[in-house]
Amino acid sequence: MPIYEYQAIDTRGRNKKSRIDADTARDARDKLRNKKLRVTFMRRIDAVAKGGGKAGRFQLQRRVNIRDLAILTRQFSTLLASGVHLSEALNVLVEQIEDRRMEVVFRDLREKVVSGAGLADALSQHPAIFSDLYVNMVRAGEASGNLDDVLLSLSNYLQKQASLRGKLAAALTYPAIMIIVGIGAVAFLMSFVVPRITEMLVKKGNVLPWATTTLISISDVFKTYWLPGMLGFLGVIIVSRMLIATEKGRLAYDTSLLKMPVIGPLLQRSAISRFTVTLSILLKSGLPALDSLNIVGKVVNNSLMTKTIEQIADRIVEGADISTPMKKSKVFPPMVGYMIAVGEQSGELEGVLDRISETYEEEIELSVQKLTAMVEPIIIVFLAVVVGFIIMAVLLPLLKFNNL
Repeated sequence: MPIYEYQAIDTRGRNKKSRIDADTARDARDKLRNKKLRVTFMRRIDAVAKGGGKAGRFQLQRRVNIRDLAILTRQFSTLLASGVHLSEALNVLVEQIEDRRMEVVFRDLREKVVSGAGLADALSQHPAIFSDLYVNMVRAGEASGNLDDVLLSLSNYLQKQASLRGKLAAALTYPAIMIIVGIGAVAFLMSFVVPRITEMLVKKGNVLPWATTTLISISDVFKTYWLPGMLGFLGVIIVSRMLIATEKGRLAYDTSLLKMPVIGPLLQRSAISRFTVTLSILLKSGLPALDSLNIVGKVVNNSLMTKTIEQIADRIVEGADISTPMKKSKVFPPMVGYMIAVGEQSGELEGVLDRISETYEEEIELSVQKLTAMVEPIIIVFLAVVVGFIIMAVLLPLLKFNNL
Protein backbone atom coordinates (compact mmCIF):
# COMPACT_ATOMS: atom_id res chain seq x y z
CA MET A 1 0.00 0.00 0.00
CA PRO A 2 1.39 3.44 -0.89
CA ILE A 3 2.49 5.82 1.84
CA TYR A 4 1.63 9.53 1.74
CA GLU A 5 3.35 12.34 3.57
CA TYR A 6 1.04 15.17 4.52
CA GLN A 7 0.69 18.48 6.31
CA ALA A 8 -2.67 19.41 7.83
CA ILE A 9 -4.43 21.72 10.28
CA ASP A 10 -6.52 20.31 13.12
CA THR A 11 -9.68 21.76 14.64
CA ARG A 12 -7.64 23.94 17.02
CA GLY A 13 -5.66 25.48 14.17
CA ARG A 14 -2.45 23.62 14.95
CA ASN A 15 -0.19 22.36 12.16
CA LYS A 16 0.33 18.60 11.96
CA LYS A 17 2.86 16.76 9.80
CA SER A 18 3.00 12.96 9.48
CA ARG A 19 2.52 10.01 7.12
CA ILE A 20 -0.45 7.75 6.34
CA ASP A 21 -1.11 4.50 4.43
CA ALA A 22 -3.79 4.63 1.73
CA ASP A 23 -4.58 3.10 -1.66
CA THR A 24 -4.88 6.51 -3.35
CA ALA A 25 -4.38 10.16 -2.50
CA ARG A 26 -8.17 10.57 -2.33
CA ASP A 27 -8.42 7.73 0.21
CA ALA A 28 -5.68 9.37 2.24
CA ARG A 29 -7.55 12.70 2.24
CA ASP A 30 -10.78 10.94 3.21
CA LYS A 31 -9.06 9.23 6.15
CA LEU A 32 -7.62 12.53 7.31
CA ARG A 33 -10.96 14.28 6.86
CA ASN A 34 -12.54 11.66 9.11
CA LYS A 35 -9.91 12.57 11.72
CA LYS A 36 -11.06 16.21 11.37
CA LEU A 37 -7.82 17.30 9.69
CA ARG A 38 -7.75 19.80 6.82
CA VAL A 39 -4.97 18.81 4.40
CA THR A 40 -2.75 21.62 3.13
CA PHE A 41 -0.06 19.51 1.45
CA MET A 42 0.31 15.86 0.42
CA ARG A 43 2.77 13.81 -1.62
CA ARG A 44 3.29 10.13 -2.19
CA ILE A 45 6.30 8.24 -0.84
CA ASP A 46 6.83 5.28 -3.14
CA ALA A 47 7.68 1.76 -2.06
CA VAL A 48 10.94 1.17 -0.29
CA ALA A 49 14.02 0.19 -2.25
CA LYS A 50 14.78 -3.51 -2.41
CA GLY A 51 18.36 -4.57 -2.77
CA GLY A 52 19.58 -1.12 -3.72
CA GLY A 53 17.00 -0.33 -6.42
CA LYS A 54 15.20 2.95 -6.86
CA ALA A 55 12.39 3.83 -4.56
CA GLY A 56 10.97 7.24 -5.31
CA ARG A 57 12.24 9.73 -2.78
CA PHE A 58 13.69 7.06 -0.51
CA GLN A 59 16.56 4.93 -1.71
CA LEU A 60 18.00 2.85 1.09
CA GLN A 61 21.49 2.17 -0.22
CA ARG A 62 23.25 2.41 3.12
CA ARG A 63 22.58 0.19 6.06
CA VAL A 64 20.75 1.46 9.09
CA ASN A 65 22.70 2.27 12.22
CA ILE A 66 23.28 -1.07 13.95
CA ARG A 67 22.58 0.37 17.41
CA ASP A 68 19.22 1.75 16.27
CA LEU A 69 18.32 -1.62 14.78
CA ALA A 70 19.31 -3.34 18.03
CA ILE A 71 17.00 -1.04 20.02
CA LEU A 72 14.10 -1.58 17.61
CA THR A 73 14.62 -5.35 17.73
CA ARG A 74 14.62 -5.34 21.54
CA GLN A 75 11.39 -3.30 21.60
CA PHE A 76 9.86 -5.69 19.07
CA SER A 77 10.80 -8.65 21.28
CA THR A 78 9.34 -6.97 24.38
CA LEU A 79 6.02 -6.31 22.63
CA LEU A 80 5.69 -9.91 21.42
CA ALA A 81 6.70 -11.32 24.81
CA SER A 82 3.94 -9.19 26.38
CA GLY A 83 1.33 -10.90 24.23
CA VAL A 84 0.90 -8.17 21.61
CA HIS A 85 -0.08 -9.53 18.18
CA LEU A 86 2.59 -9.36 15.47
CA SER A 87 0.78 -6.82 13.27
CA GLU A 88 -0.10 -4.67 16.28
CA ALA A 89 3.51 -4.78 17.48
CA LEU A 90 4.64 -3.53 14.08
CA ASN A 91 2.02 -0.79 14.27
CA VAL A 92 3.35 0.33 17.66
CA LEU A 93 6.91 0.45 16.28
CA VAL A 94 5.75 2.48 13.26
CA GLU A 95 4.12 5.05 15.54
CA GLN A 96 7.27 5.64 17.61
CA ILE A 97 10.09 5.37 15.04
CA GLU A 98 11.71 8.76 14.47
CA ASP A 99 13.99 7.81 11.58
CA ARG A 100 11.98 8.41 8.39
CA ARG A 101 13.73 5.67 6.43
CA MET A 102 13.06 3.07 9.10
CA GLU A 103 9.47 4.23 9.47
CA VAL A 104 8.88 3.59 5.76
CA VAL A 105 10.48 0.15 6.07
CA PHE A 106 8.33 -0.88 9.05
CA ARG A 107 5.18 0.45 7.40
CA ASP A 108 5.98 -1.81 4.47
CA LEU A 109 6.61 -4.74 6.85
CA ARG A 110 3.29 -4.14 8.58
CA GLU A 111 1.44 -4.01 5.27
CA LYS A 112 2.95 -7.30 4.08
CA VAL A 113 2.27 -9.06 7.40
CA VAL A 114 -1.35 -7.83 7.43
CA SER A 115 -1.68 -9.13 3.86
CA GLY A 116 -0.70 -12.61 5.04
CA ALA A 117 3.06 -12.75 4.39
CA GLY A 118 5.46 -14.19 6.94
CA LEU A 119 7.65 -11.76 8.87
CA ALA A 120 10.86 -13.34 7.55
CA ASP A 121 9.62 -13.09 3.95
CA ALA A 122 8.75 -9.43 4.52
CA LEU A 123 12.18 -8.75 6.05
CA SER A 124 13.92 -10.42 3.10
CA GLN A 125 12.50 -7.71 0.84
CA HIS A 126 14.78 -5.18 2.54
CA PRO A 127 18.33 -6.62 2.33
CA ALA A 128 19.85 -3.15 2.81
CA ILE A 129 18.42 -3.18 6.34
CA PHE A 130 18.10 -6.81 7.41
CA SER A 131 20.99 -9.21 6.80
CA ASP A 132 20.71 -12.90 5.91
CA LEU A 133 21.49 -13.65 9.54
CA TYR A 134 18.56 -11.53 10.73
CA VAL A 135 16.10 -12.96 8.21
CA ASN A 136 17.04 -16.60 8.79
CA MET A 137 16.91 -16.28 12.56
CA VAL A 138 13.45 -14.72 12.36
CA ARG A 139 12.41 -17.53 10.02
CA ALA A 140 13.64 -20.10 12.55
CA GLY A 141 11.85 -18.22 15.34
CA GLU A 142 8.57 -18.27 13.41
CA ALA A 143 8.93 -22.00 12.77
CA SER A 144 9.68 -22.83 16.42
CA GLY A 145 7.15 -20.43 17.92
CA ASN A 146 9.69 -18.54 20.04
CA LEU A 147 10.04 -15.42 17.90
CA ASP A 148 10.28 -13.12 20.92
CA ASP A 149 13.27 -15.05 22.31
CA VAL A 150 14.96 -15.05 18.92
CA LEU A 151 14.48 -11.30 18.55
CA LEU A 152 15.94 -10.76 22.03
CA SER A 153 18.99 -12.84 21.07
CA LEU A 154 19.30 -10.84 17.87
CA SER A 155 19.15 -7.59 19.80
CA ASN A 156 21.93 -8.72 22.15
CA TYR A 157 24.00 -9.85 19.17
CA LEU A 158 23.57 -6.54 17.33
CA GLN A 159 24.45 -4.61 20.48
CA LYS A 160 27.65 -6.64 20.91
CA GLN A 161 28.60 -6.11 17.28
CA ALA A 162 28.00 -2.37 17.59
CA SER A 163 30.18 -2.26 20.68
CA LEU A 164 32.93 -4.25 18.95
CA ARG A 165 32.84 -1.99 15.90
CA GLY A 166 33.02 1.03 18.17
CA LYS A 167 36.13 -0.28 19.89
CA LEU A 168 37.86 -1.03 16.60
CA ALA A 169 36.87 2.35 15.18
CA ALA A 170 38.17 4.13 18.28
CA ALA A 171 41.46 2.27 18.02
CA LEU A 172 42.02 3.09 14.35
CA THR A 173 40.32 6.46 13.91
CA TYR A 174 42.26 8.55 16.43
CA PRO A 175 45.73 7.62 15.10
CA ALA A 176 44.48 8.13 11.54
CA ILE A 177 43.23 11.62 12.40
CA MET A 178 46.54 12.48 14.04
CA ILE A 179 48.47 11.32 10.96
CA ILE A 180 46.22 13.23 8.55
CA VAL A 181 46.38 16.45 10.59
CA GLY A 182 50.14 16.13 11.00
CA ILE A 183 50.75 15.50 7.30
CA GLY A 184 48.44 18.41 6.43
CA ALA A 185 50.28 20.77 8.79
CA VAL A 186 53.70 19.76 7.48
CA ALA A 187 52.52 20.05 3.87
CA PHE A 188 51.21 23.57 4.58
CA LEU A 189 54.50 24.60 6.17
CA MET A 190 56.56 23.15 3.33
CA SER A 191 54.40 24.64 0.58
CA PHE A 192 53.64 28.14 1.87
CA VAL A 193 55.55 29.12 5.02
CA VAL A 194 59.04 27.65 4.56
CA PRO A 195 59.51 28.96 0.95
CA ARG A 196 59.09 32.56 2.08
CA ILE A 197 61.60 32.18 4.89
CA THR A 198 64.16 30.28 2.82
CA GLU A 199 63.81 32.79 -0.04
CA MET A 200 64.89 35.53 2.35
CA LEU A 201 67.83 33.43 3.55
CA VAL A 202 69.00 32.68 -0.01
CA LYS A 203 68.94 36.37 -0.94
CA LYS A 204 71.50 37.11 1.80
CA GLY A 205 74.02 35.10 -0.25
CA ASN A 206 75.68 33.32 2.65
CA VAL A 207 76.49 29.63 2.79
CA LEU A 208 73.52 27.76 4.23
CA PRO A 209 73.74 24.80 6.63
CA TRP A 210 72.99 21.32 5.25
CA ALA A 211 69.69 21.20 7.12
CA THR A 212 68.52 24.39 5.43
CA THR A 213 69.56 23.28 1.93
CA THR A 214 67.80 19.96 2.48
CA LEU A 215 64.68 21.78 3.64
CA ILE A 216 64.78 24.06 0.59
CA SER A 217 65.04 21.04 -1.75
CA ILE A 218 62.09 19.32 -0.05
CA SER A 219 60.09 22.55 -0.16
CA ASP A 220 60.79 22.95 -3.90
CA VAL A 221 59.51 19.42 -4.48
CA PHE A 222 56.34 20.22 -2.54
CA LYS A 223 55.75 23.44 -4.47
CA THR A 224 56.37 21.84 -7.86
CA TYR A 225 54.72 18.48 -7.50
CA TRP A 226 52.00 18.89 -4.84
CA LEU A 227 49.16 18.88 -7.38
CA PRO A 228 50.44 15.91 -9.46
CA GLY A 229 51.23 14.13 -6.20
CA MET A 230 47.70 14.70 -4.90
CA LEU A 231 46.17 13.52 -8.18
CA GLY A 232 48.45 10.49 -8.22
CA PHE A 233 47.48 9.66 -4.63
CA LEU A 234 43.78 9.90 -5.50
CA GLY A 235 44.41 7.76 -8.58
CA VAL A 236 46.09 5.08 -6.47
CA ILE A 237 43.11 5.09 -4.08
CA ILE A 238 40.60 4.77 -6.95
CA VAL A 239 42.54 1.96 -8.64
CA SER A 240 42.99 0.18 -5.30
CA ARG A 241 39.27 0.35 -4.60
CA MET A 242 38.52 -1.01 -8.07
CA LEU A 243 40.91 -3.91 -7.49
CA ILE A 244 39.49 -4.61 -4.04
CA ALA A 245 36.01 -4.71 -5.58
CA THR A 246 37.05 -7.84 -7.50
CA GLU A 247 36.98 -11.26 -5.85
CA LYS A 248 40.72 -11.92 -6.19
CA GLY A 249 41.61 -8.37 -5.20
CA ARG A 250 39.46 -8.53 -2.09
CA LEU A 251 40.98 -11.87 -1.10
CA ALA A 252 44.52 -10.52 -1.51
CA TYR A 253 43.63 -7.34 0.43
CA ASP A 254 42.03 -9.20 3.35
CA THR A 255 44.90 -11.70 3.46
CA SER A 256 47.46 -8.89 3.63
CA LEU A 257 45.46 -7.18 6.39
CA LEU A 258 45.59 -10.29 8.55
CA LYS A 259 49.36 -10.51 8.06
CA MET A 260 50.01 -6.92 9.16
CA PRO A 261 51.75 -6.54 12.53
CA VAL A 262 49.58 -5.36 15.42
CA ILE A 263 46.51 -4.63 13.26
CA GLY A 264 46.38 -8.12 11.72
CA PRO A 265 45.94 -10.02 15.02
CA LEU A 266 43.33 -7.46 16.10
CA LEU A 267 41.28 -7.98 12.93
CA GLN A 268 41.68 -11.76 13.22
CA ARG A 269 40.36 -11.75 16.80
CA SER A 270 37.47 -9.56 15.71
CA ALA A 271 36.54 -11.94 12.87
CA ILE A 272 36.80 -15.02 15.11
CA SER A 273 34.66 -13.38 17.78
CA ARG A 274 32.03 -12.52 15.17
CA PHE A 275 32.21 -16.05 13.76
CA THR A 276 31.74 -17.81 17.09
CA VAL A 277 28.96 -15.61 18.47
CA THR A 278 27.05 -15.69 15.16
CA LEU A 279 27.35 -19.46 14.82
CA SER A 280 26.23 -19.89 18.41
CA ILE A 281 23.15 -17.74 18.04
CA LEU A 282 22.16 -19.48 14.78
CA LEU A 283 22.53 -22.95 16.29
CA LYS A 284 20.50 -21.88 19.33
CA SER A 285 17.71 -20.69 17.03
CA GLY A 286 17.43 -24.21 15.59
CA LEU A 287 19.19 -23.85 12.22
CA PRO A 288 21.27 -26.83 11.02
CA ALA A 289 25.05 -26.50 11.27
CA LEU A 290 25.55 -26.41 7.50
CA ASP A 291 22.99 -23.63 6.96
CA SER A 292 24.45 -21.74 9.91
CA LEU A 293 27.96 -21.88 8.47
CA ASN A 294 26.74 -20.64 5.09
CA ILE A 295 25.19 -17.63 6.80
CA VAL A 296 28.18 -17.00 9.09
CA GLY A 297 30.48 -16.91 6.07
CA LYS A 298 28.70 -13.75 4.92
CA VAL A 299 29.04 -11.80 8.16
CA VAL A 300 32.70 -12.27 9.17
CA ASN A 301 33.66 -9.36 6.90
CA ASN A 302 36.89 -10.94 5.67
CA SER A 303 37.07 -12.84 2.38
CA LEU A 304 39.88 -15.14 3.58
CA MET A 305 37.79 -16.15 6.59
CA THR A 306 34.77 -16.54 4.32
CA LYS A 307 36.72 -18.83 2.00
CA THR A 308 37.90 -20.92 4.94
CA ILE A 309 34.35 -21.23 6.31
CA GLU A 310 33.10 -22.30 2.87
CA GLN A 311 35.77 -25.01 2.82
CA ILE A 312 34.65 -26.18 6.28
CA ALA A 313 31.04 -26.32 5.02
CA ASP A 314 32.16 -28.42 2.03
CA ARG A 315 33.90 -30.86 4.36
CA ILE A 316 30.74 -31.14 6.48
CA VAL A 317 28.81 -32.10 3.34
CA GLU A 318 31.38 -34.86 2.86
CA GLY A 319 30.72 -36.13 6.39
CA ALA A 320 33.34 -34.34 8.49
CA ASP A 321 32.66 -32.43 11.70
CA ILE A 322 33.32 -28.69 12.18
CA SER A 323 36.51 -28.94 14.22
CA THR A 324 38.60 -31.23 11.98
CA PRO A 325 38.88 -28.94 8.92
CA MET A 326 39.08 -25.92 11.23
CA LYS A 327 42.19 -27.35 12.92
CA LYS A 328 43.85 -27.79 9.54
CA SER A 329 43.15 -24.22 8.45
CA LYS A 330 45.76 -21.56 9.11
CA VAL A 331 43.18 -18.88 9.78
CA PHE A 332 41.73 -20.20 13.04
CA PRO A 333 44.12 -20.66 15.99
CA PRO A 334 44.51 -24.27 17.18
CA MET A 335 42.80 -23.43 20.49
CA VAL A 336 39.56 -22.57 18.68
CA GLY A 337 39.55 -25.87 16.79
CA TYR A 338 40.21 -27.93 19.91
CA MET A 339 37.56 -26.12 21.97
CA ILE A 340 34.97 -26.64 19.23
CA ALA A 341 35.92 -30.33 19.09
CA VAL A 342 35.25 -30.59 22.84
CA GLY A 343 31.91 -28.83 22.35
CA GLU A 344 30.89 -31.22 19.58
CA GLN A 345 31.81 -34.26 21.65
CA SER A 346 30.01 -33.04 24.77
CA GLY A 347 26.94 -31.76 22.91
CA GLU A 348 27.45 -28.23 24.28
CA LEU A 349 28.80 -26.57 21.16
CA GLU A 350 26.74 -23.38 21.61
CA GLY A 351 28.07 -22.82 25.13
CA VAL A 352 31.66 -23.43 23.99
CA LEU A 353 31.22 -20.95 21.13
CA ASP A 354 29.93 -18.35 23.60
CA ARG A 355 32.97 -18.84 25.83
CA ILE A 356 35.32 -18.50 22.85
CA SER A 357 33.57 -15.29 21.82
CA GLU A 358 33.85 -13.85 25.35
CA THR A 359 37.54 -14.75 25.47
CA TYR A 360 38.27 -13.03 22.18
CA GLU A 361 36.22 -9.97 23.12
CA GLU A 362 38.45 -9.55 26.17
CA GLU A 363 41.54 -10.00 24.00
CA ILE A 364 40.21 -7.42 21.54
CA GLU A 365 39.76 -4.89 24.33
CA LEU A 366 43.33 -5.48 25.52
CA SER A 367 44.65 -5.29 21.95
CA VAL A 368 42.85 -1.99 21.40
CA GLN A 369 44.42 -0.54 24.53
CA LYS A 370 47.88 -1.77 23.51
CA LEU A 371 47.47 -0.44 19.97
CA THR A 372 46.40 3.00 21.19
CA ALA A 373 49.17 3.12 23.78
CA MET A 374 51.79 2.16 21.19
CA VAL A 375 50.66 4.21 18.18
CA GLU A 376 50.07 7.55 19.91
CA PRO A 377 53.65 8.10 21.16
CA ILE A 378 55.09 6.89 17.83
CA ILE A 379 53.03 9.45 15.91
CA ILE A 380 53.84 12.21 18.40
CA VAL A 381 57.57 11.48 18.24
CA PHE A 382 57.50 11.33 14.43
CA LEU A 383 55.71 14.67 14.12
CA ALA A 384 58.02 16.19 16.74
CA VAL A 385 61.08 15.10 14.75
CA VAL A 386 59.69 16.51 11.48
CA VAL A 387 58.64 19.83 12.99
CA GLY A 388 61.88 20.03 14.98
CA PHE A 389 63.90 19.55 11.79
CA ILE A 390 61.96 22.36 10.08
CA ILE A 391 62.54 24.69 13.02
CA MET A 392 66.24 23.80 13.18
CA ALA A 393 66.68 24.34 9.43
CA VAL A 394 65.14 27.80 9.72
CA LEU A 395 66.81 28.92 12.97
CA LEU A 396 70.39 27.74 12.25
CA PRO A 397 71.11 30.23 9.42
CA LEU A 398 69.33 33.03 11.31
CA LEU A 399 71.54 32.46 14.35
CA LYS A 400 74.61 32.23 12.13
CA PHE A 401 73.85 35.50 10.37
CA ASN A 402 73.20 37.28 13.68
CA ASN A 403 76.60 36.12 14.97
CA LEU A 404 78.25 37.48 11.86
